Amino acid sequence: MQSLAMIENWPVPTAAAAVVRADGTVVGTHGPTAHRFPLASVTKPIAAYAALVAYEEGAVELDEPAGPEGSTVRHLLAHTSGLAFDEHRTTAAPGTRRLYSNAGFEVLGDHIAKATDIPFPEYVRQAVLEPLGMTATTVDGSPAKDGVSTVDDLVRFAAEIQAPRLLDPRTVLAAQTVVHPGLKGVLPGYGHQNPNDWGLGFEIRDHKSPHWTGSSSSPATFGHFGQSGTFLWIDPVAGAACVALTDRAFGPWAVEVWPAFTDAVLAELRSGH
Repeated sequence: MQSLAMIENWPVPTAAAAVVRADGTVVGTHGPTAHRFPLASVTKPIAAYAALVAYEEGAVELDEPAGPEGSTVRHLLAHTSGLAFDEHRTTAAPGTRRLYSNAGFEVLGDHIAKATDIPFPEYVRQAVLEPLGMTATTVDGSPAKDGVSTVDDLVRFAAEIQAPRLLDPRTVLAAQTVVHPGLKGVLPGYGHQNPNDWGLGFEIRDHKSPHWTGSSSSPATFGHFGQSGTFLWIDPVAGAACVALTDRAFGPWAVEVWPAFTDAVLAELRSGH
């Protein structure tokens, strides 16, 4: 795909990208796709997927208590537990505001570790990484932000999300469906959004503006970006997913180049090239 070559003009030391269709076909790659990059918050969808495996295995229920009083596993996954961004303190009642929370994902990891009697990094490895052949990926430390992976591995993950084998497709559909519709909140790096839609571990594009995806991305697009200059989106209307990893922290450069890149990828997909 010619559009992927746009990453060569990004003001970053290293970048790699790929596009994968719903049937698992890798349409194109560019850059060092085997290079391991820190994922920052692109770790969250992987952690969320492991949490959903724990749910399907019966280790946890989505609506069982977890986190602050009155909150559940579902609240933690959807950033509605009321926990602060990076502190283990409650700043709102569960289900009332969309408060993006690293702390919430750390509480979630601890909750699943306790329920399964397996350290969460090991649970992620057994539940998600190993079955998908993501051998270059680790989620050690915080399940909110300490993952390290490659474009090659995230292509496998993006293919799984589009055509699930580890989870019931209905569970994955629930993960990409808005939890607690209508809640407003701050999308890190992009300011207040009303509504600020999220599913279970995945941000949902809907009609957010500004946004890190493209102007031609469908409202159904979901995924995540990371403060390490990384993103993964899945656009069900386009029938494809895109991964881009860099080694420069997110900032104005990303706000400028990511949407145009995504629009170019989508245009090339629509043209059939």
